[in-house]
Amino acid sequence: MNASFVETPAKTTAQPETAPRVHIAMAGQPAAPSGPVGEREIAVELKDVTCWYGSFRVVHDINVLVAAREVTALIGPSGSGKTTVLRTINRMNDLVSTFRLQGSILLHGQDLYAARTDPVEVRRRVGMVFQKPNPFPKSIFDNVAFGPRINGFKGNIGELVEASLRRAALWDEVKDKLKQSGMSLSGGQQQRLCIARAIATEPEVILMDEPCSSLDPRATLQIEELMAELKTRYTIVIVTHNMQQAARASDRTAFMTMGDDRAGFLVEQGPTIEIFTNPKNRLTEDYVSGRFG
Repeated sequence: MNASFVETPAKTTAQPETAPRVHIAMAGQPAAPSGPVGEREIAVELKDVTCWYGSFRVVHDINVLVAAREVTALIGPSGSGKTTVLRTINRMNDLVSTFRLQGSILLHGQDLYAARTDPVEVRRRVGMVFQKPNPFPKSIFDNVAFGPRINGFKGNIGELVEASLRRAALWDEVKDKLKQSGMSLSGGQQQRLCIARAIATEPEVILMDEPCSSLDPRATLQIEELMAELKTRYTIVIVTHNMQQAARASDRTAFMTMGDDRAGFLVEQGPTIEIFTNPKNRLTEDYVSGRFG
């Protein structure tokens, strides 16, 4: 699982040294907000991550530890930079021409933004599931087979598709209609198809950006149950605005908010039960209790 990245020349998004690094002081804000993960293996580590879109600083000084084979939730008000932080972990922000990053992001100790790191290999090892289900206009089978095929998979593609659909708890519902369009499925089924597509390339980490926001309660529960099963094999990071979902589905939670300049920062992180029942910071307590946000 800790294979090295393919080293090919790749565009770096590192911020020039002349970029400003202004820290916003707020009452009760910890100087270095980072919570211990005990004896758990660290899969992803964000170290002093600051991001810009053009001249706008989106987030600053983000330090987050993501334990392997757990679900880590990123919570916070809209505009605090949660999705930007999520997208840095598989370098999707590289696709935005004005994006710049300072700091480092490590996957099992390997720097994802090193100058010679191949971003395509990063995205294979770090899968992504988006807010709205986005199946390709292809058959169910071809949706799942797409990633392995373009990555040169040489094994039995049928067995891989079946295994991926089973892991996504979708096989029994679609096994007799694999040639039908993925677009013909219900919203919840489409999202599980997208999860099957993500895990077909055997990633180490799965990122989920509000994966249940467009789903009904039953489909939402299915996705949450699926996350509980998948975390035995994969590391999962989820962005959610649903506090009940974060409390139910995640093992650890990181709370972000923003300063007067609208730049997001990390307030607190720790075991989910502590964040929701005994937070260390008043800002966290106010947010999870619904007093602001």
